[in-house]
Amino acid sequence: MRKALRWLLALTVLIGTLGTAGTAGAATTAPPAPTDIKDRLLAIPGISLVEEKPYTGYRYFVLNFTQPVDHRHPDRGTFQQRITVLHKDVSRPTVFYTGGYNVSTTPSRREPTQIVDGNQVSLEYRFFTPSRPAPADWSKLDIWQAASDQHRVYEALKPLYSANWLATGGSKGGMTATYYERFYPRDMDGVVAYVAPNDVVNDEDSAYDRFFEHVGTKECRDRLNAVQREALVRREPLERRYAQYAADNGYTFTTIGSLDKVYEAVVLDYVWGFWQYSGLADCDSVPSGAATATDDAIWDSVDTISGFSAYTDQGLEQYTPYYYQAGTQLGAPTIHFPHIERKLIRYGYQPPRNFVPRSIPMRFQRGAMRDVDSWVRHDARHMLFVYGQNDPWGSERFRPGAGARDAYVFTAPGMNHGANVAGLVADERSFATARILEWAGVASPAVQADPSAAKPLARFDGRLDVRDVEREPALRP
Repeated sequence: MRKALRWLLALTVLIGTLGTAGTAGAATTAPPAPTDIKDRLLAIPGISLVEEKPYTGYRYFVLNFTQPVDHRHPDRGTFQQRITVLHKDVSRPTVFYTGGYNVSTTPSRREPTQIVDGNQVSLEYRFFTPSRPAPADWSKLDIWQAASDQHRVYEALKPLYSANWLATGGSKGGMTATYYERFYPRDMDGVVAYVAPNDVVNDEDSAYDRFFEHVGTKECRDRLNAVQREALVRREPLERRYAQYAADNGYTFTTIGSLDKVYEAVVLDYVWGFWQYSGLADCDSVPSGAATATDDAIWDSVDTISGFSAYTDQGLEQYTPYYYQAGTQLGAPTIHFPHIERKLIRYGYQPPRNFVPRSIPMRFQRGAMRDVDSWVRHDARHMLFVYGQNDPWGSERFRPGAGARDAYVFTAPGMNHGANVAGLVADERSFATARILEWAGVASPAVQADPSAAKPLARFDGRLDVRDVEREPALRP
């Protein structure tokens, strides 16, 4: 009996030992964690690879990220949102860039990314194709849903890119970065918003009229105003030319309703478009003596600055999400034309509703921008707003108030819608650069002691560092 018990005990110990050995063996054969950045990115739930593109000194990835159509009800469907990652090193800070429209799939580096010598994550705005749910429930296109898109991308990537993060964007992208900070103020360590309009009261736009009374020089304003007026005086012959141009290019006018309405919309954008994209030095390119200029000269100038394709059905289609938001939350400018007789203007500045297909319902929410403006005034932290002196979109801007902390607004002299930190006067440029470096956690002791010593950490790259304003029709920020 004792022998049987000893044998049973020995067998039990042996089995236990083998089991332990097997477990240890299984642990040692588990696959190691990925070390290549592409594998690490693709190991994140919801991320899939579209393509990788080479760029010296970086890894560049175009990716899809699975997002809920409705962040309040994430079980009600998903869509694929396009993002790009310009990877330098997981130990470097990361800049989260939003353009507010489609995302470019060509490697580029925004100004804060150059300043901090970091990584860059760029996000396509929801409902811009291909980042559009199918079917498209347009009621899910609002600033909170878009901010929640950013929040989920940040939460997914923060464990990998664990250093400080900054949000940035230009124009509608600057608005987007601001809205993200308003709804998720604990995500970012700082925000750099460029040329971001702030239309708090949609029906009050006198600031734009005052801007056009004083921008540039009287000589330049008079020359631009004369060409704009002359394009309406010659409406009949130039509209005949427009009809032929549309027929030759397959353009149609169903959304706005007629060639006549579209023609006037393009012409009324002319002066705004000039100051948005051009500078005082470009006034010489505007025809002088408009009343005696040829039809070709008037047509070419308006087409170059405003673009006769902009308000065709084909030109509007890509930007439907923007016009929808302008007509539901963001607001849109309305200006007057005191240099043009009223009999020459049939429609005036048309509302966003005219630029969105009637099959898409729209209702304006008057409190959306007031809420954001109030938050910036009272609660902004670590925020920097940069505007251009000659950019009409800066007429209504964000202004951090007494309740804000470490938040600033700077204006780049003589610059347009492409204004940036590099275009600021010397002391403001150094100060702004120092704050960006500090928020990113990479300010040297010398910069901390003396902000005037602040400079971008990465050398300028002519291909990577895009400095030109992204060209879009005038009445889109």
